Amino acid sequence: MIDHPPTALPRDLLADEEMQRALAEHDFGRVFRLARERAGLSYSRIAAECDIKPERVGSLARGRGRITTFAKIVEIADALRVPGHLVGLAPRPWETKALPAHMQSKEIGTTVRRRSILQAATTTGLAAALPALHSPAAPAQITSGYVDQLRARTARLRRLDDILGGGDTYRVYLSEYQRTKQLLRTSSASDETRRGLLGLISEQAQQAGWAAFDGGQPTEAASLYEESMAAARDAGDGDLLGNALAFLAYQTADRDQAAEIAARGCASITSQTPAGVRALLYERLAWACAAANRPTDTERALTAARAALEEQGQDEAAPDWAAWVDDTELDIMAGRCWTELRRPLRAVPVLTAALARYDDIHARDKALYLSWLADALLSAGEVEEAARVTGNALDLAVGVASVRPRKRLAPVINQLGQYRQLPAVRDALERMGA
Repeated sequence: MIDHPPTALPRDLLADEEMQRALAEHDFGRVFRLARERAGLSYSRIAAECDIKPERVGSLARGRGRITTFAKIVEIADALRVPGHLVGLAPRPWETKALPAHMQSKEIGTTVRRRSILQAATTTGLAAALPALHSPAAPAQITSGYVDQLRARTARLRRLDDILGGGDTYRVYLSEYQRTKQLLRTSSASDETRRGLLGLISEQAQQAGWAAFDGGQPTEAASLYEESMAAARDAGDGDLLGNALAFLAYQTADRDQAAEIAARGCASITSQTPAGVRALLYERLAWACAAANRPTDTERALTAARAALEEQGQDEAAPDWAAWVDDTELDIMAGRCWTELRRPLRAVPVLTAALARYDDIHARDKALYLSWLADALLSAGEVEEAARVTGNALDLAVGVASVRPRKRLAPVINQLGQYRQLPAVRDALERMGA
C-alpha cells in the first residue's frame, strides 16, 4: 500500500451511473478511464496511487487485460478512496465512522458477496485483524493459560474454513503454525505445557495441510500431515495422531493404501477417545473403504460412526477440530459412500434429505456434496435432475478458492455431455463453461 494520502475520486464521479457499474463489476479498466476523463487524473498519478505501472493503467483503460486478484482490487479501491460498499467490502478503515444509517444497516445479499468480503480480509491480513494473542516478543516462560489462548485463536481461525477455500486460508493457517513452532523453539515451559504446545502444533499443521490440499497443493499437505504426526507422537496425543492419519488417507491416491492408513487412524482410538473423535475417524475409514470398493467394511465403519455419535452425551464436548461431525455430516458421508459404491437407491434419499438442511453459506462443501448427489442421480437414470443439481453446485462454487468442487464435477459434466439435447443439461454445460 502507498504511505502518502491517496487521491479520492470526486463524489459526483462516484455517484455516476457508469462509474457505479464499473465498480460493481470490478472493471477497473473503466474506473481508470473515467478517472482520467472526468476527474482529470493522469495515468501516471493513478499508477502511483494504485501501485501499477503507468503503461499497465493505459492498457487496462483501453480494455486490454483485467485486474484478477481481489487483493489488488482492495488496494486500488483504497488508493482511490472508493467506499467499501461500492466494491462489495465492509466499510474501509479510512471511511468516517459516522456512516449514513442506510449504509450501516446495509445487508450483503448473496453468499458470493459475503465470501468476497472475507476473501478481501484474508488477502489483506486477516490474522492481524483478529485479537492479537501473539505478542511481538514471545514470553520467556510459556504457561498453560497462554497455550489455551492460542488454542482459542486457532479455533476462531478454523471457522474461516466454513466459508472460504484453501486458496484463501492456507497462508493464514501456515503462518499460525510457523509462529507456534517458533514459540516452542525460543521459549521455556514446563513439561506439561510443552506437551500442550506440541498438541497445538499438531492441530495447526493439520489445518494448514487441509487448506493446502483444498487449494491444490497435495505435496505440501502431505508434508504438513507428517509433521503433525510427529508432533502428536511427541505430545502423546493419540487422537490427533489418528486425525492426521485420516487426513493423509483422504488424499492418498492408492485406494487400498488409503484404506490401510485410515484403519491405522482408527487403531489409535482408546477408551479415553471422545465420541465425536471416534465418529470422525470411523466416517473417514468408511469413505476410504468405499473408494476401495469394500462395501462390507464401509457399512461396518458407518455403523461404528453412528454408534459413536449416539453415545456422545450433551456434557461430552469433542475437541474443536472434531466438533463439525454431526448427524447431518454423517448422513452426507453415508450418501457419498453409497454413491461411490454405485448404490444410487441408497445414496439419493439420504443425500437429498441431508443437503436440504445444509446451509448454502458452506458453499465449497455443499458444492462438493451436491456433486455426489448429481453422480448418484445419473447412475439412477435421472438425467435432468442430475443436471439441475449440477447447476446448483456450479453456482455455489463460484468464487471459492478450492480446486475440489470443479474437479469433482468434471466427470459428472462429461457424462451429462451425451444428453446435451435436453434443456436442463444445456444450461448446466453453459454454467460450467462460464
